[in-house]
Amino acid sequence: MTRDVATSSGTSPANLLESLLIRPGRKDRVTHVEWIPAREGQRGRWPDWVSEVLLAKLAENGLDQPWTHQVEVAEAARAGRSVVVSTGTASGKSLAFLVPAITTLLESSPGGGSNATGSLRAGAAGGGGRNGAPALDTVLYLAPTKALAADQARAIRRLQLEPHGVRAATLDGDTATEERDWIRSHANYVLTNPDMLHRSVLPSHSRWSRLLRGVRYVVVDECHVYRGVFGSHVAQVLRRLRRVCARYGAEPTFILASATVSEPGAAAGRLVGVPVSEVTADGSPRGETAFVLWEPPLTKLRGEHGAPVRRTVTAESADLLADLVVEDARTLAFHRSRRGAELAAVLAKQALSAVDPSLPARVAAYRGGYLPEERRALEHDLQRGELLGLATTTALELGVDVAGLDAVLLAGYPGTRASMWQQAGRAGRAGQGSLAVLLARDDPLDTYLVTHPEALFGPPVESTVLDPDNPYVLAPHLCAAAAELPLTEDDLELFGPATPALVAELTDRGLLRRRSNGWYWTRSDRASALADIRGAGGNPVQVVEHETGRLLGTVDPAAAHSTVHRGAVYVHQGETYLVRDLDLEDAAAVVERAQPDYSTTARDVTDIRIIETLTTQTWKQVTLCFGSVEVSSQVVSYLRKRLITGEILGEEPLDLPPRRLRTRAVWWTVPEDVLVAAGIELADLPGAAHAAEHAAIGLLPLFATCDRWDIGGVSTALHADTAAPTIFVYDGHPGGAGFAERGHATATRWLRATRDMISACTCLDGCPSCIQSPKCGNGNNPLHKAGAIRVLDVVVQAAPD
Repeated sequence: MTRDVATSSGTSPANLLESLLIRPGRKDRVTHVEWIPAREGQRGRWPDWVSEVLLAKLAENGLDQPWTHQVEVAEAARAGRSVVVSTGTASGKSLAFLVPAITTLLESSPGGGSNATGSLRAGAAGGGGRNGAPALDTVLYLAPTKALAADQARAIRRLQLEPHGVRAATLDGDTATEERDWIRSHANYVLTNPDMLHRSVLPSHSRWSRLLRGVRYVVVDECHVYRGVFGSHVAQVLRRLRRVCARYGAEPTFILASATVSEPGAAAGRLVGVPVSEVTADGSPRGETAFVLWEPPLTKLRGEHGAPVRRTVTAESADLLADLVVEDARTLAFHRSRRGAELAAVLAKQALSAVDPSLPARVAAYRGGYLPEERRALEHDLQRGELLGLATTTALELGVDVAGLDAVLLAGYPGTRASMWQQAGRAGRAGQGSLAVLLARDDPLDTYLVTHPEALFGPPVESTVLDPDNPYVLAPHLCAAAAELPLTEDDLELFGPATPALVAELTDRGLLRRRSNGWYWTRSDRASALADIRGAGGNPVQVVEHETGRLLGTVDPAAAHSTVHRGAVYVHQGETYLVRDLDLEDAAAVVERAQPDYSTTARDVTDIRIIETLTTQTWKQVTLCFGSVEVSSQVVSYLRKRLITGEILGEEPLDLPPRRLRTRAVWWTVPEDVLVAAGIELADLPGAAHAAEHAAIGLLPLFATCDRWDIGGVSTALHADTAAPTIFVYDGHPGGAGFAERGHATATRWLRATRDMISACTCLDGCPSCIQSPKCGNGNNPLHKAGAIRVLDVVVQAAPD
C-alpha cells in the first residue's frame, strides 16, 4: 500500500505522523495506526426525471456527475419510498436529497423548466387550496442546529434557482415576524429545526396550512443526532407532523441523512414511524488517512488511593497542535468543552512563541456563540492558510464549511463512532491525504478503544438508541397533539402501543376530555409547553450572573444538583463562572465570573429498588434482567481537579436533598456461592461488584449512543429485591431513554468488552482508566480490580455465544 498521498500542505500523512513521533518517548504513546486506503469514486448518472434547469445549475457548480449512492437515494425518494443515506463524512449526502426535492419544486412552480408533466396535487377534503385549488409542492428540511440549516440555505441559494420558483428560507427562533409572514405566504423550501415544529408550526398549523398541505418531502439531516430522550421527543414531534400533514391531505416522503451507524434503516424507522430503506454503499472518493490511536503517558502524580494519573488530553493535544502548526499543517483540535478548547489554544500559543514569534497568531480557539460573520472569518482564515491551528468544540462538527484540512486531533473519544468519523472527516475533504489522532482520556471507554482498535475500525456496533414509548416523553406530546387536532381512535396507533393507556390516564387527570369525536385538550395554556424536547422535564434552573442579574442560561432540574451546585465551575459561551449559590426553591443558580485553574465533578450516592421486571434471561448460574426501577440519589460532594495535569486538589462536601427517579435498568445477579467458587473472598465481594459496575457504565456508550453521564449504576453484595449480589446500570432520565435496554440486548458483547478492558489496563489495583469513576459518591471505595475480573469472568463464561 502506498503511503505518499500528499495533504494540502504538501506533506503526506506518513510524514506528518513521523514529525509528531520525533520527540523522545512519543512512539510509546501510539497504540495503533490504522491506514485507511484511498478510494476511487463510483460515478453514476442523474435519472431522466431530474429537472434540466437543475442539471444546468449543478454543472455550473461542477456537480454534473453524481456518485452512485446519490443516485440511489434520489431514485428511492422520487418513487415515494422513505430512505436514509448512511455514508461517510463529505460524501455528498446533501446533494442526494436536494436533487429530488428541488426537482419537485421546479416541476410544481409555473415556468420552473421541468422536463416532466409537473406535480401539482389536488387538495384533499379540507386540505386543498382556496376554492379547491391544487396544492403546490413544498419541502420541509429539519436540522439539529441553526448553523447547519443556515449553511444548507446558502448551498441552495448558490444554485440561483429563485427565478425558477425555488424560494428557500430558514425558520428559527431568531426569524423576524415580517420574515415569518413571508415564509408562510411564499417559501416552498423551509429549513428549520424540530424545536420550531414543536413550539410554533404545529400548534399554529392553520397559519402554516399552505406549507403543510403541499409537503412532498421532509428531509431529516444528521438524524443520528436524535438519540436518547431528545431523539424520543423528536420522534413524537415527527408523528405529530405526519398527523397534521394528513389533515391537509399530504403524506410526505422522508429522506434522512446519517453518519455511519449500525442498522441505519431501523433507527430511522423508529425516528419517523414509517418503514425506511437504507443506502450504505458509499460511492464517493476518499484520500488516504492515517488514523492514530494515542494514549498519553502516566505522570508522577497520584490520584485517589494512590492510583496513577495520566497526562491530560488538553495538555497533550496542545503539544501536538503546536507541532503540526510548525509543519505548516492546517489542523483542527476537537475538545469536549469550551474551556478545554480555549486552554489548549493558549498552551499551543505558548509553545509556538518559543519557536517563532509569528506563529502564535496563527492559532485560535473556536467556540459556540460567535456571530455568523465571526464564524465565517475564522473559516475563511483557516481555508486560506492564514490560520493553521484551531482548537474547537463540537461547534465545528456540524454545519460549517471547513474543507481540505491536513490533520484533526480528537482530545478524547467524542462519545459515538458517528461523531468520531464526523470530526476526523474534517481533514482530507478535497480527496487529499490526512492525519487523524484520537487521544485517550483517563477513562475506561477511551482506554478500551485505544487498546482494541477493532471496536473503532471494524463493523459498527453502536446503534442510535431512542424510546418514543417512554411515558414521560409520550404523555405531553399526546396533550400537544390533542390541542392541535382532537385525538381520535384512529390516531392511537400512530403514537405507539403505550398510547391507549396513557390517553386514559391523561383523561382521568383532567388534561384531556373525551367527547363523541375524540379527546380534546382542556386547558387555555399551550399544551406544547409541557414538553421540553431538549430537556428532561420539569422547570429548568435559571443561571443568573451575580454582578448584573443577567440570565446566562438554564439547566435541566435533573442535572442541576451535579452541574450548578455551590462551588461548581460553570462555563457559558467560553466564559468561566463559579456558582455562589443554588436556590432549589426558586430554581435559580447565582454565578460570578472567575478564572479557576481547576474543573469540578459532583459525586453522589445512590440506592435502587425494582418496581417491575419486564424481561429475564437465565445464563446458567447468572440471571440477566431488564425492567423498571426507582432510583434515589443524593449529590454529597464535589472534586476539584487541576485542568492541565488532572491532579486532584480536594473534595468539598455538599448538603443537597436526595432526588427520586423512576426509570429503566438492566441488572444481573450471580449467587454468592458461585462467586466464592470463582476465587472471590467474601470480604472482597463489595469491592469486586463496585468495580465491575463502574467499568460497565464506562463501556456501555460503545454499544448505546450515550455518554457515561446519561447513565448510572448501583452494586451490592446482597440486594433486598434479588437476595443475591447484584449490579444495576440504569438510564439517568425519567421513564428511561433506551440505553439500559440496549445494554440488555447487547449484554454478551458489552460485558465481555468490560472484562477485557479491565484486564488490559496495566495498573495494579485500579485507576481512572479502568475501574475508578469520577462521579462515585463513595470515593471509589471499596474497589477490587482482580475481583471485578473474576465476577465478569463468571458472567461472560455463562453468556450465550
